[in-house]
Amino acid sequence: MFACICMGVSEEEVHECAASGADTVEAVGDACGAGTSCGNCHSRLRGMIESHFEQSVPAQAGPGALASA
Repeated sequence: MFACICMGVSEEEVHECAASGADTVEAVGDACGAGTSCGNCHSRLRGMIESHFEQSVPAQAGPGALASA
């Protein structure tokens, strides 16, 4: 499925950009062109980026978690 129809960028391409460190709509646009034309996809791209980073950041351990390891 397309994440950005104007530029023909797939959702998979956006996920790959986020996995490579693109953490803003502008960074994704620089990496693959998504969101660089009409802008209608910006909210979709923002949601995809946020979702990627929420899933990839492990829950923070409480104090002393490493002391017992």
